[in-house]
Amino acid sequence: MEQIEIPYEVKLEAFTGPLDLLLHLIRKHEIDIYDIPVSLITQQYIEYLQLMKELNLSFAGDFLVMAATLIQIKSRMLLPQEVEAISEEEEGEDPRSELVRRLVEYQQFKEVAGQLSDREKFWRDMFQRESIHVPQVKEVLMDEVSMFDLLEALQEVVLRTETQVVVDITPDTVTVQDRINGIVERLEVHPDLTFTELFDDASTRLDVIVTFLALLELVRMKLVRIFQGDLFGPIRISRTFLPETGVDDAERSTESDGPDTMNHGGLNGNGNGNGNGNGNGHH
Repeated sequence: MEQIEIPYEVKLEAFTGPLDLLLHLIRKHEIDIYDIPVSLITQQYIEYLQLMKELNLSFAGDFLVMAATLIQIKSRMLLPQEVEAISEEEEGEDPRSELVRRLVEYQQFKEVAGQLSDREKFWRDMFQRESIHVPQVKEVLMDEVSMFDLLEALQEVVLRTETQVVVDITPDTVTVQDRINGIVERLEVHPDLTFTELFDDASTRLDVIVTFLALLELVRMKLVRIFQGDLFGPIRISRTFLPETGVDDAERSTESDGPDTMNHGGLNGNGNGNGNGNGNGHH
């Protein structure tokens, strides 16, 4: 995989650990957790690490430790065993047993934590505070969508982009800030978009990566929410900011009125608009 240097680092609290990545791969390939094909999982795991490194995502050393553990388990399973040297007690020992135990235990903790979170949401919705006339940003910005779900969707976009025949005449300078502005402008008109729609105008691998980094930055800034309606269904991006009054109406009248009639109030910091729809005072 060709390394693309991007002087931009993304740090997200939503980024989970190596056991979450393993559980994601097990779920993706519908694998029996008690009979893990170590060779396949190790290859997939390392591919994810390479993509994370290419995106300059910040991840803990635990990911590298787990990669070394998987490689060690794989090598132990590939090494020939001499029957005479194996005692009856060691004969039934599986090199994967310790990893399986950790995964099962971690999965149980995640299920309990999910149940407690659902209960908290239930009681919070039942006993709500008095409404305050201040726009509230959704607390859950990545609802039922993990970072690894996003990376998997990104891999599909990258593969699709690499199969396209592109004639690059003049190289353009692509910046994360430009992509952020472009995504915000689209979300001001359309309240939500699919993940793949964000990359409609991405013609190169670099375009795809910069657009993805812009999306992660918008999540960090709490300007968008990422959700997945159905299991393994399309990932969608929705805005959490409030466009100025009249922007939603612009969606129906853009073609007739032209783009100059649209306001761009999504990034003014307070979400309040003057409602005049004339776009004065905006850049």
